[in-house]
Amino acid sequence: MKIKYVLFGIMIMGLTCCKKENTYPYKSYGKIIGQDYTTTPCSGGWFIEIENAKYNFDSLPANSNINLQKEALPVNVRLDWDLINTIGCTKWITIHKIAKE
Repeated sequence: MKIKYVLFGIMIMGLTCCKKENTYPYKSYGKIIGQDYTTTPCSGGWFIEIENAKYNFDSLPANSNINLQKEALPVNVRLDWDLINTIGCTKWITIHKIAKE
């Protein structure tokens, strides 16, 4: 009889310790708007809007499962990112982790 209680306790602990994959707390929510076709020295890549500011980025992480060439834009996303400062171009970001919303 005690073995049933022990097994039940182990099962309950196992279920409460598991986390869903989508519970990762992302830094921000954003919207990928489209490609940047302008021809300035700081242009190119893609536009993304995060918290009412527009940024550029070059690429997505390899494991993102988002194919920007095939997606219907805009694409709502959750992401982890950092602002990178290149000479004269302060609105470029690096995306570390991203998922469709």
